[in-house]
Amino acid sequence: MSGTHKLSSGELAALVGGLMDLDTAENEFQDGEISYKPYKFGENNLSLMGDYYGLRMINERFCRLARTVFLPMLRLQPRISAFPPEVKSFADYSDEVENFVSLTTSRVEALRGSQMMVIPRDFVSMLTDAYYGGSIRNTPSNSRTEFTPTEQRVIELVSDGLNEAMALAWRDLMPITFDVQNREENLSFASFADAEDMVVNCSFMVQLPEADPANFDIIYPLQTLKPIAAQLRSRMHSDLLEEDLSWREKMERAVLNVPLNITAILAEPSVPLGRIGNVAPGEVVPVQMTPAPRLLVEGRPLFEADLGEASGKSALNLTRRIAD
Repeated sequence: MSGTHKLSSGELAALVGGLMDLDTAENEFQDGEISYKPYKFGENNLSLMGDYYGLRMINERFCRLARTVFLPMLRLQPRISAFPPEVKSFADYSDEVENFVSLTTSRVEALRGSQMMVIPRDFVSMLTDAYYGGSIRNTPSNSRTEFTPTEQRVIELVSDGLNEAMALAWRDLMPITFDVQNREENLSFASFADAEDMVVNCSFMVQLPEADPANFDIIYPLQTLKPIAAQLRSRMHSDLLEEDLSWREKMERAVLNVPLNITAILAEPSVPLGRIGNVAPGEVVPVQMTPAPRLLVEGRPLFEADLGEASGKSALNLTRRIAD
């Protein structure tokens, strides 16, 4: 076989339950009352995407880029981990998720499809509390059925930022953009896919200090990713540098804080050895000043200069950079 499909927890439970009911099934078969349905080989082939290597690499990049999205809310960059992508029907996914969640559906024009971001209400409440000065803590669940205007604004900031991070993560494979189409609060009203349609679920876990880990999902219809299945199966190597602005800023600050020794040679007199041996304290040794002294950085000449004065102190006026 060209690919493998890992059983989900629901499939494992169904398998174990089926093994325990073998005796009953045999009796039903003997009685001629067993039910069945036709199956065509190759239908709903979940191994089409292979081992999702390309998608897993995209999700790993997304985890690094998405950390800065939560910085304004949490006042820290949390560690984000990606779970392996799973293929399941939209009905099965809906059964696993609460009805009251934040749903942001975006159009992916390059793939002629869509994407949906699912953020649980508890995570939204935590982000909102932390954004307005509260502590990072687990918020108690309640029976609300809609988000407040403040929470909706936080959802907008987070979802837009995560979409930008995901677009950067996809850039090495293909340039895509995520255009937000609508936002919903009830999974029952989401016009994202039909119940029997297969979707690819990418789950992410956000580790937080002094609080339970939070999670959010990004799901794609399987039909959206099928046209690029070959690219997602390949073990791609990108020549593009990943854009981690926080790392670049820290590296730049570290480099600019490196101390360097700067020296300037003003004169290099030539004195006989015999004269040096007869020099006594208080004696004056005549020297001739260099007309254009050179400024040396760590012993390497970089500039020519003129002697001068600034604020009552001797100084050098840099006149020309010395070519390498």
